Amino acid sequence: MIQSGVLGTGFLLSGGLSCLAAGSQAASPSESGPPYGLEGFPSYKEYKAAKKAAREELHPRRVDPDNPSILFHDYLCQKCGHCDEVCTDQMTVSHYCDPAVAREKNVCIHCGQCTNICKRGGMTERFDFPRIRRMAEDKGRVLIASTSPAVRVALGESFGLEPGADCEGKMVEALRRIGFDYVLDTTFAADVTVVEEANELIKRLDAKGSSKAALPQFTSCCPAWVSFVEAFYPTLLPHLSTTKSPVMIQGAAIKTWFAKKNGIDPKSIVNVACTPCTAKKFEVLRPEMNASGRFLKDESVRDMDYALTCRELAQWIFESRVRFHELPDGEYDSIMGRGSGGGIIFGNTGGVMEATLRAVWLYMTGSKAPESLLHFEPVRGLAGVREASLEIDGKPLRVAVVHGTGTVRPLLDEILKGNGKYDFIEVMACPGGCIGGGGQPKPNGNGRPDDELRQKRIDGLYTKDERQTIRCAADNPNVQAIYQEFLGKPLGPLSHSLLHTSYRPT
Repeated sequence: MIQSGVLGTGFLLSGGLSCLAAGSQAASPSESGPPYGLEGFPSYKEYKAAKKAAREELHPRRVDPDNPSILFHDYLCQKCGHCDEVCTDQMTVSHYCDPAVAREKNVCIHCGQCTNICKRGGMTERFDFPRIRRMAEDKGRVLIASTSPAVRVALGESFGLEPGADCEGKMVEALRRIGFDYVLDTTFAADVTVVEEANELIKRLDAKGSSKAALPQFTSCCPAWVSFVEAFYPTLLPHLSTTKSPVMIQGAAIKTWFAKKNGIDPKSIVNVACTPCTAKKFEVLRPEMNASGRFLKDESVRDMDYALTCRELAQWIFESRVRFHELPDGEYDSIMGRGSGGGIIFGNTGGVMEATLRAVWLYMTGSKAPESLLHFEPVRGLAGVREASLEIDGKPLRVAVVHGTGTVRPLLDEILKGNGKYDFIEVMACPGGCIGGGGQPKPNGNGRPDDELRQKRIDGLYTKDERQTIRCAADNPNVQAIYQEFLGKPLGPLSHSLLHTSYRPT
């Protein structure tokens, strides 16, 4: 029972991303103004008005030179202050941390919303595609691309297609033409994430009332959200699902199971995640994300080697003179090449929740999820917080979906006060979820993304979900195969070693 674009100057950055990638240094920004956003200090709006009245320049968001996700290009900065505004008012990161910590290092959750709002290229992702492009020329390396769901409904915008248009086939073909040996679909790993996270939730629900329950369980596939909790709400870290994100599960599976099945030396593999996300660049470098290396007894082997944003991929295709709109539709490689409809909607806010509930229903009742969970309206949409109550096998379940770290703060504060009322909560840092990620194309080359654009991308993924024969992650034959042939059972010893992780306060 349920209650309930076209390539423009912003894209090319006045001559191409590659001109900046070749060695642009992040200059040290000037000292910023007062810690607006904190209690007792002016809001950003008031601060901005005061600066304007005094005819002073606004300062950009501070970015450390060694930030693995974001680059600040001082010579392109217009001192408009929009990057600091979005970081403070929307993401509630800038000026919300302990001043003593901020003096040592600029706190950043790597979400990339500052790059989305920057019109002149002063803030960009850190560019990895030139290095990967050089690797593609090395015949001793095996380049493997894994594509995230949200990229296939946004990449086409960089080549004149409508937002939300499904360009999956052309994307796959383009990846092969620019040098990738294998092209896989991260929706496979999204399905594995669902299997693990659903079983983890059931285990916590069974322990409800005990100290082992750690309810509500939070989703953990958004690395910017994980960084936010580590920085601002470390006491809630036990509530995060220990299941890795789909990108990191994909990487570990490729260098173990996939490599063995295809007779590939794991050390020759260069794993590249094509994502909508700048925070993935930070996530792939986390020291604990080398489970495949530990399995292979060589800890220098990383699960995922690089993360490319959708914008970087578009630039690479453009510079390779591939005529994207003329490409035939390519096909993913057969192993790890397909996910369920549930895996596809991971790109939307509410998608992880909906996909996981489909699996929870199956595991708890032994029967397929009802139609209502194949189109679970209460968790869909762009409202900041959505909630629903349902009953599965006689057990009540209360869930919530939140997008935006600024939006989730009041909910987290209530939980810390002991007023939590949910069992399972999905949180995505970016507006709209992954489809609104910090590495997605900007409308008309350099415009600001808005809800109309995000909704079109969301609709594109829901339409694709509805067209799938397999809608539940647990029914994916490739997922069943990896457990039968390699992992054993969900939450088992090998699954725990390769597919789960831990977190630490920062």
